[in-house]
Amino acid sequence: MLFVQYTVLGIFFLMELSALAAFSYWGFHLNRGWFIKILLGIGAPLLVAIFWGTFIAPKASIPVSIPVRIILQLIIFALAIAALYFSSKSMLAVVFLVVVVVEMIIMYSMGW
Repeated sequence: MLFVQYTVLGIFFLMELSALAAFSYWGFHLNRGWFIKILLGIGAPLLVAIFWGTFIAPKASIPVSIPVRIILQLIIFALAIAALYFSSKSMLAVVFLVVVVVEMIIMYSMGW
């Protein structure tokens, strides 16, 4: 059972990193000038990481209740999926959507 728990938590961590990568990819692939690309390619994932660490992380500086945490996680992952979709990576967005839904159902149905 411990192996399953660590596997689920490891996949969830990879989902967090994938969301940051999606925001970065979106920022760097906008049809704007190089300054905007650099600003959003670095700034968007940085802001998301700060938000995640402040409210969602297990050791968050401002912890929220579990239902609020689930909603915030879903918002972040939905925005990452939208970033992939609008970066012309629709198939990757669909795969990420399926992984997010399955993983969150498993994680929160087991009470972690």
